[in-house]
Amino acid sequence: MGKVAFLFPGQGAQKVGMGKAAFDESAAARAVFEEADAALGESLSGLCFEGPDDALQLTANTQPAILTTSVALLRGLDQGCHVTAGHSLGEYSANVCAGTLAFADAVKLVRQRGQYMQQAVPVGVGAMAAVLGGDVAAVEAACAETEGAVEPVNYNCPGQLVIAGAKEAVEAAGARIKEAGAKVRPLPVSAPFHSSLMQPAEDNLRPHLEQVSFSDPSVPVYVNVDAAPVIAADAARDALVRQVSRAVRWEQTIRRMLEDGVTLFVEIGPGKVLTGMLRRIDKGAAKANVENPADFEAARAAIAEHRDSQSQPLD
Repeated sequence: MGKVAFLFPGQGAQKVGMGKAAFDESAAARAVFEEADAALGESLSGLCFEGPDDALQLTANTQPAILTTSVALLRGLDQGCHVTAGHSLGEYSANVCAGTLAFADAVKLVRQRGQYMQQAVPVGVGAMAAVLGGDVAAVEAACAETEGAVEPVNYNCPGQLVIAGAKEAVEAAGARIKEAGAKVRPLPVSAPFHSSLMQPAEDNLRPHLEQVSFSDPSVPVYVNVDAAPVIAADAARDALVRQVSRAVRWEQTIRRMLEDGVTLFVEIGPGKVLTGMLRRIDKGAAKANVENPADFEAARAAIAEHRDSQSQPLD
């Protein structure tokens, strides 16, 4: 029997106006934005709907904004899943989906997460670069052979990795990778996310995660750092701690989900980045997107059709 997976996007999916239609058309979604505003003591909803864009792009704002939009769409969709996962920041949305974390706690945690990640490395000291068309082993070797801090930090899908670390080391590793025939594109980010240089952010965030109440997930949460499901509160918390300074193993996560019987993937949140990655990992996998209320009906129909054809109840 097949399973339905809900997937949640991470940083990079943000855009001014996200979530506004859901706020206007769904009482459940509106309540999520109102809860975020109350939890943070500011109008996060206004920033999502009206910008300005430069403020929305600040990591400490981007992270709670994407989480809130994703959870608002989830609540508006009002459907269950068998398993869930999120890309980087999206793992917080997945844990809210699974009931591991209360939303108000999650939105405050990701605000702190964004602040600590930005503070860990001064602007201009770190860098990230996308590697397109590179062999995984060759990219890993190029990073290992380069002096300084640089490492693969996102294993997104076949032909797409991201490296990060100290700016000079990223540039040097990128030159090696180009010599091997791959394309390397610098990314417009303010810090080397998920690299070992993020260890100070991990250390600072850990006490906050330890102070927040976690519950055992109602459905398995497939975590970035291990590309494996967790079903216990402490394991979910530990994965969120460790992911700050370790690689996002997204391709491996999706492949594990496929091995474990997932046959329908529903991306919930701004953008369609994860659906695009899924297409490159397994072009035949069934998928749906929920980016605004206009997508609710099609997603519900896909889930209902899947439920009927698979004869497996959804939580």
